Amino acid sequence: MRFSNSFLDEIRDRVPISHVIGTRVSWDRKKTNVPRGDYWACCPFHGEKSPSFHCEDQKGRYHCFGCGVSGDHFRFLTDLEGLNFPEAVERIADMAGIAMPKPDAQAERRERERTTLQDVMELATQFFQEQLQMASGAKARSYLRERGLTGRTIETFRLGYAPESRNALKEYLSSKDVPKEQIEACGLVVHGPDIPVSYDRFRDRIMFPILSSREKVIAFGGRAMSPDAVAKYLNSNETELFHKGNVLYNFARARRSMQGAGGADTLIAVEGYMDVIALHQAGIENAVAPLGTALTENQLDLLWKITPLPVLCFDGDGAGIRAASRSAELALPHLKPGRSVRFALLPDGKDPDDLVRHDGRAPFDRVIADAKPLAEMIWQREISQGGFDTPEKRAELEGRVKQVIAVIGDESVRRHYQQDMRDRLNAFFRPSSGFRNEGQSGYGNKGRQGQGGRQPPSAKGPRGAGLGGAISDRLTRSGMVKGYMTQPALRESVLALAIVNHPELLQEDYDELAAIDFEHKTLQVLWSAVLTAAVNSSARLSRDELAARLNEEGHGELLAMLDQQLRNARLWIATSEAAIEDAREAYRQALSLHKRGKALSRQRRELETEMVQVTEEGDGERMSQLIGALQEVQMEIARLENQEAIVDGFGVMSGRVKGAAIGHG
Repeated sequence: MRFSNSFLDEIRDRVPISHVIGTRVSWDRKKTNVPRGDYWACCPFHGEKSPSFHCEDQKGRYHCFGCGVSGDHFRFLTDLEGLNFPEAVERIADMAGIAMPKPDAQAERRERERTTLQDVMELATQFFQEQLQMASGAKARSYLRERGLTGRTIETFRLGYAPESRNALKEYLSSKDVPKEQIEACGLVVHGPDIPVSYDRFRDRIMFPILSSREKVIAFGGRAMSPDAVAKYLNSNETELFHKGNVLYNFARARRSMQGAGGADTLIAVEGYMDVIALHQAGIENAVAPLGTALTENQLDLLWKITPLPVLCFDGDGAGIRAASRSAELALPHLKPGRSVRFALLPDGKDPDDLVRHDGRAPFDRVIADAKPLAEMIWQREISQGGFDTPEKRAELEGRVKQVIAVIGDESVRRHYQQDMRDRLNAFFRPSSGFRNEGQSGYGNKGRQGQGGRQPPSAKGPRGAGLGGAISDRLTRSGMVKGYMTQPALRESVLALAIVNHPELLQEDYDELAAIDFEHKTLQVLWSAVLTAAVNSSARLSRDELAARLNEEGHGELLAMLDQQLRNARLWIATSEAAIEDAREAYRQALSLHKRGKALSRQRRELETEMVQVTEEGDGERMSQLIGALQEVQMEIARLENQEAIVDGFGVMSGRVKGAAIGHG
C-alpha cells in the first residue's frame, strides 16, 4: 500500500522518535537532555557498554556512532523488529492515535495532484523572483533596500514582485502549459461564478513565498506597494496545499537552526514576515511568525514539537499586549511538566525589525533574555484592573485568578500554578511601607503603582515595570465580565457602528481604519471580520452585504447591542438612518477622542514607569512632582470619558437622514 507524504509526516510529528526507541532501550541519565529532546543509550543493534547510540526528537532521526546505523521511526522498527514498512507505519499510527488510511484511489490521485500543484507554485515563485529584477520591479527593489535587506537575504527568502497587471502571472503559467484549473487550485487567481474572467490575485506587491515543513512553496504573502491598496498585506487563500492556521513562516529554516551542538536553544515567534527576515539577516535564525493572524493552537503545537519553551515576542503597543494575553489563554490548557511558553515584550513603538536594523542584534537579544514566564504574564494581566481597596475586590481578584488557572489540564502543573498564585496574592495584599498618601491602606486607593498602591514584588525594578506596567496599563478593559458581554466605551461603539452602517467610509480611509486599536475584546474580533470582508469584496461593499456577512459569522448580537447603546445615548448620527455626511463626522470625532485617549494612556504609563525608577533612587521631591502629574493625567482621562456623549454633534439630530427624519425617541 502506498502512503501519502502528508500522512507519514503527520504520524511522525505526533510521535517523538524517542517514544518509539524508548520501548527497546534504557536512556543514559548523564548524557540525555530530555528538555532538548536529545537522548543517548547503548546501541540496540550491537553490543556495547558505553552509550554511543543517539536520537534527536527535533530531527526525528537516530544514529549510532559505534556501528553506524541510522534512520527514522519506520527504519528503526523494520531493522530492529523485522517489520515490513506497512507494519511499521501501522505501529506508529497506532501510537499516534490515528487510523490507518484505507486503500483509496482518489486519495492517491489527490496526492499526485498536490505534487503537481507544488510544481505550479514553484513556477510562480520563479516568475515573481524574475519580475523583481526587471524594470517593473524597481520600486519594490528600492523598498527592500530602504528596509535594509541585502541581496543575499532577498535570495535566501526568495522574495519577488507581482507586477501591476491583472493577467501577467496567469499568462506566464499558461505559456508553461499549466491548465487554468491548476492555477485556480493554487489560489493564484481570483475566480468564481460571478467573475467572467479570472485575474491575478497578487498585483503590485512584494511577494513572500511561504514554505511547508518539507520546504516546498505552498502559499504567498504579498505586501502592497501602493499606499491606496485596500489591504497592506494579503495572503493566499486556503487551498489543498495551504491551511493558514497550521503553518508558521520560516518554520523549516528555524528548525534547522536548532540542530547541532551550536544551535539555538529555542524558537522565537514574532508577528510578521519582515520581522523574521530582519532577524535572520542580523544572525538570529530561529524566528518564525504566524501568517497575519493570532497564534493558533496548531501553530503552538508546532512550536512545542521543536522546543519545550518557545518565546512569544510581541510589539510593545496595546495590540501587542492584547495578542500576548490571547496567546497566554491559548497555552494554559495545554501546559505539561517541562512544556510552557515565555513572553518577550518589545519597547513601546518598536518591532524586531526596528531594533536590529538600527542597533544590531544586541538590544533584541536583551529583550529575549528578559522574557517572562507565563505565570508572570497571567498575574500582571489580572492585577492590571486595580482597585483592591476593599475585601470584596480582593476576593474578586482571588476568584478570577483561580478561574484562569483552572483550565490547566495537567493536574501537577495546575497544582503548582495554584501555589504560585497563592504566594503572589499573599505578597500583594501584605501591608507595605511603600510610597502612599497619608491615611491610605497598603492596598492602595486605586490599585495603581505610584498612586497610593504598593508595587507587587514580581514587578519591582525597571525590568518588572517594563512587563508589569505595560500590561497593567493596557489590559484594563477586557470586553467580557464573568462570561457575559459588556458595553464598549461610547467612542469605540461609534467608531465601529458608523463604519458598519456606512462601509463607504471604510473604502475612503482604509489605512487609518485598519490601524484602529480597540480596547474592547469583542470589538477587536468584529473589526477583524469587517476588515476581512472589505479586503475580500470584489466590488464596492454595501451595508446590507457587510451586515449579512457579519451576521453569518455570529456578530449579530453584538451589532444589536451597539445599535441599542447608541440609540439610548441619542447618538443617532452613527446609526443606519444617518446621512453619510453625519456618519463621516461622527466617525472623525470618535476617532479623535480615541486617539486622545490612547495618548493619555501612554502618558500615564510613562509616568508610572518613571515612578518605579524614582522609588528606587529615593528622590522624594521628584516623586511628589510625578504624583501630581499623574493625578492631572487621571483627571484628564476622566474628563475625556465624560465628554464622549456631549461633544459637538453627538446626541443631537442634524436633520439629515436617509429617507425620512427620525424622532428623538
